Amino acid sequence: MWLAPEEVLVAHALWVTERANPFFVLQRRRGHGKGGGLTGLLVGTLDVVLDSSARVAPYRILHQTQDSQVYWTVACGSCRKEITKHWEWLENNLLQTLSIFDNEEDITTFVKGKIHGIIAEENKNLQPQGDEDPGKFKEAELKMRKQFGMPEGEKLVNYYSCSYWKGRVPRQGWLYLTVNHLCFYSFLLGKEVSLVVQWVDVTRLEKNATLLFPESIRVDTRDKELFFSMFLNISETFKLMEQLANLAMRQLLDSEGFLEDKALPRPIRPHRNISALKRDLDARAKNECYRATFRLPRDERLDGHTGCTLWTPFNKLHNPGQMFISNNYICFASKEEDACHLIIPLREVTIVEKADSSSVLPSPLSISTKSKMTFLFANLKDRDFLVQRISDFLQKTPSKQQGGSLGGRRVSTVDPAPESLPASQELPQEPTSPSLPLCGRLSFNAQEVPTASQGLLKVFQRHSAMEDLGPKGAKEKAKEEAWDIHFFEYGRGMCMYRTAKTRQLVLKGIPESLRGELWLLFSGAWNEMVTHPGYYTELVEKSMGKYSLATEEIERDLHRSMPEHPAFQNELGIAALRRVLTAYAFRNPTIGYCQAMNIVTSVLLLYGSEEEAFWLLVALCERMLPDYYNTRVVGALVDQGIFEELTRDFLPRLSEKMQDLGVISSISLSWFLTLFLSVMPFESAVVIVDCFFYEGIKVILQVALAVLDANMEQLLDCNDEGEAMTVLGRYLDNVVNKQSISPPIPHLHALLTSGDDPPAEVDIFDLLKVSYEKFSSLRAEDIEQMRFKQRLKVIQSLEDTAKRSVVRAIPGDIGFSIEELEDLYMVFKAKHMASQYWGSSHTAANRRDPSLPSLEQYRIGASQFRELFASLTPWACGSHTPVLAGRMFRLLDQNKDLLINFKEFVTGMSAMYHGDLTEKLKALYKLHLPPALSPEEAESALEATHYFTEDSSSEEAPPQEEREESGNGDVREKKEEEKGTSPPDYQHYLRMWAKEKEAQKETIKDLPKMNQEQFVELCKTLYNMFSEDAREQDLYHAIATVASLLLRIGEVGKKFSARTRRAHTGDHRGAAEEDGPPTPEPQQDPTRALQPPAAGGAQGKAGGDTHMEKAAQESQAVAEGGSGEGQGSPCQFLSDDETRDDVSVSSYSVVSTSSLQCEDLTDDTVLVGGEARSPMASSRAVGTVDTDWCISFEQILASILTESVLVNFFEKRVDISAKIKDQKKVERQFSTNSDHEQPGVLG
Repeated sequence: MWLAPEEVLVAHALWVTERANPFFVLQRRRGHGKGGGLTGLLVGTLDVVLDSSARVAPYRILHQTQDSQVYWTVACGSCRKEITKHWEWLENNLLQTLSIFDNEEDITTFVKGKIHGIIAEENKNLQPQGDEDPGKFKEAELKMRKQFGMPEGEKLVNYYSCSYWKGRVPRQGWLYLTVNHLCFYSFLLGKEVSLVVQWVDVTRLEKNATLLFPESIRVDTRDKELFFSMFLNISETFKLMEQLANLAMRQLLDSEGFLEDKALPRPIRPHRNISALKRDLDARAKNECYRATFRLPRDERLDGHTGCTLWTPFNKLHNPGQMFISNNYICFASKEEDACHLIIPLREVTIVEKADSSSVLPSPLSISTKSKMTFLFANLKDRDFLVQRISDFLQKTPSKQQGGSLGGRRVSTVDPAPESLPASQELPQEPTSPSLPLCGRLSFNAQEVPTASQGLLKVFQRHSAMEDLGPKGAKEKAKEEAWDIHFFEYGRGMCMYRTAKTRQLVLKGIPESLRGELWLLFSGAWNEMVTHPGYYTELVEKSMGKYSLATEEIERDLHRSMPEHPAFQNELGIAALRRVLTAYAFRNPTIGYCQAMNIVTSVLLLYGSEEEAFWLLVALCERMLPDYYNTRVVGALVDQGIFEELTRDFLPRLSEKMQDLGVISSISLSWFLTLFLSVMPFESAVVIVDCFFYEGIKVILQVALAVLDANMEQLLDCNDEGEAMTVLGRYLDNVVNKQSISPPIPHLHALLTSGDDPPAEVDIFDLLKVSYEKFSSLRAEDIEQMRFKQRLKVIQSLEDTAKRSVVRAIPGDIGFSIEELEDLYMVFKAKHMASQYWGSSHTAANRRDPSLPSLEQYRIGASQFRELFASLTPWACGSHTPVLAGRMFRLLDQNKDLLINFKEFVTGMSAMYHGDLTEKLKALYKLHLPPALSPEEAESALEATHYFTEDSSSEEAPPQEEREESGNGDVREKKEEEKGTSPPDYQHYLRMWAKEKEAQKETIKDLPKMNQEQFVELCKTLYNMFSEDAREQDLYHAIATVASLLLRIGEVGKKFSARTRRAHTGDHRGAAEEDGPPTPEPQQDPTRALQPPAAGGAQGKAGGDTHMEKAAQESQAVAEGGSGEGQGSPCQFLSDDETRDDVSVSSYSVVSTSSLQCEDLTDDTVLVGGEARSPMASSRAVGTVDTDWCISFEQILASILTESVLVNFFEKRVDISAKIKDQKKVERQFSTNSDHEQPGVLG
């Protein structure tokens, strides 16, 4: 690459000049390339230890003039090819021009100007892409790719100088953090350390300090522990490693979500020596933190933040803090936690103006909203720029809103008239625009079931006025008045000042009349509901009548959702619950439906309309409880791990006992997934939900710790899990809410009694108070940090479980041990992940479906299989190996989707490694018949390939689909289209596994015959296979003998074939009986000769080979004839000695020339099981391939058994473990450099 010219005073200290002319010098770095001696060794060490490693490319070009002692760098290169290209450009374009100048200063000025011009031109061309990194960083990326053999698709995020501890010795070197890998390289005085770790393999990542290792970063995988220390900025490095590991975990959890999220914002202003990707990851982290802090929608992007003060009228103070601006919101967070939080949606803003500055109030900014609230910010550093950004966003905001009905809705909510009903009652009724059409449309679709346009609690509440409720009514009224005062002082609605006072009111209990409104505000669900008018209505309409596994589960659980509550003892409540859950399953098919969602949603419906309950559910599942309700409840398992960790920290006495009893895993899922709603009386649990919507998961963890703390002594005396569960269950059953004005709802949680008196009642508000007093030191930032740590453990644990289940699904007769299967699985998975990192848009990565069974989760395509085959096969065939791999892949890919799963992969490997001579030869034989032999390799075999494809698809299809003319792929596509409206055939896998358990032993008579060209291909494979063996000459002679014998057997069979064709009547069997001798002629009509496959027979044929009864009979007949006992035996014409003598002379000329030149034959191939139909094909084949010649597997087997050296070769045991170990070392065989230079430090 071209470099901006910089002075070099000492040009030859660490460099060797390779080319020179009067104006330029091309130099190579000492220690790079071959040779170099001690000097090269020292320079190599210096390059690694010092900062020069990431800055110095191995080649450079300097500009010099004859009388000057100063040199100027003009270009550098990571390989000879790149630097030579620059050198030739300089010689062709500049040398003649420079010789015209008289003054050397003019020459230097001209060269510098020219180089700057080239760089500017390149940057101009690359500018629109926005992803080009600064020069120095790009050099480091090139070096990383070359050092570790990474492809161009692998992006470097950042690199750091550090030490890797190998034993007790620190190795100084460079740590490269890429999107998918952690890499380290060190070279000290001839000793090299090179490490590559995939982020998806990391099981533990933490920053710690011990006596042995000073402040260090620990990285664990399943099989090793790595320690890195002596960082310049360890916090920055660790934070970036966390982000990258987190991305990898997201990829394992849900590959689609990760791929969609990959589009990160472009940098506005590039920074020197920092990659665009690093800046984008930092932006991602800030966005996530911003959205979590203010509960904003997932698509909100932070534009910037600045320090300022906010005037708070309720306490007459200027609160210092940070102002955050994004495309739809202005937010403020005070420096003091709980002092003040503020969210101003831009849709609410009416006026933004700059007020006059003063010494007391410098650079003030006033923002007014529709609800008549005005917010005064001051001490803004760049007020003019800030106002411009806000006005830019404001101009874009109105286009997203639909008329003024929403504004009217907001005003009614924000500023209700004092004499009006409480706001939560107005919320569902005021906004006529989104709500009324929903009622009308849904009542029609749902068969006259009315839509719940307000909270079900209001519809089914039977109590009278507050005055009639006595002390409870008075308490409720006092709460409402306290909130009214709060709204008056702090504002109401989204723009409310949120302070410690707000939390205190929430902890005292939200009045039932305000619960729905405040849940919407505190969770952020209100923002999404207002900005997506009509979205819920559309979802319900689209999802009505659609069938899926989720809808089936929803129907099953509808009547289990709070059946004790009157709202869900009739069709109104049940229908509303059905619509909300089905709409969400339709919105988010990744989650679909999970048990416990029904319980939470039923409570949401009690306090809000259907649309409000839907958006609350969205906030819950997608933001507040991430990954809780997916198929593997990962989020709940992660928080369960946090709960265990917190128990160790806060309740050390109890922690060990709980671990021994195994209680935490039992209790935490039910507590966390349902927010205590399933284990506490409803009136008490709903108070915890109040706090949860305000504080988040912190409250759930605090309450759980308080419950354990309150029962510590009893739990310590427990002897088993059941006893501990009884203690906790009885305690939670007796947590009561004495302030509730609703009639008590019977709690159907198991009445756990053990003969003793029931425990004393515990007031829910007392429990909450204790939880805040004892455990309030929990911070949201700490919980997120712990979530990351636990997520690594949980996801890797789930991956290990998936691995074990896949290995268990492999049949016992496959031959590999459990350890070998697990190792093969890891190699297979690594190859799948590599395709996900660097593959094209059509690779296996993009087709991964996490909802499939574990066996189908990871699949690889043909290119990945070729790489694995080349490194693992015991049949190394040199340059012919990729061809053999392609055939094996087609053989294993039975459903023709161009992907194979692990079971199919292992089946192919086992065929080469295990079984006797016959089984191995059978596998090799199949590799030279369709479908393994592709049309490209044998053009005239197209018809045969099509024939076999149709057969395999008809075997797999249900009986009623056998008559369809469409192929297997068309059927699958049609099924995909109908998936939404008809029950999915999820029993397919059960049927498939049941079939596999049936007896399916394939006999050698089931194999079709092989024609002459296929036989030549087989000889070619064997020839290449033996070329790397120690007994190469013996094997060549043996295979030549066998091939010559088989050619003669085929010739004998051809004579009977010709006679049969003359007497052909269409009935092969009759012809064979009349003629007497066996006829090995290929079938004339495959469709007539095809017999119905035996039960389960087709499944056992790995390559989808056809079950042809006729071919089997012919094979047997020719085998008998070829053994020296029948009429057609060649041994009747030639004695054994004569055959051998003749073979020794002619075999090399016959077989070797055929095998070496068989590429010439591939255009003239004959159908297996049928003769060429086209006259052109027949004429083309004349003189090249004998159309009547064929051979059976029995004949090949019998011939090979006569040569002991061939028998020994195929029966030789090969250990796959060593090959797996080597494959793990060289999993990345990619390189972006065409000349494949070896670094000098290695040579």
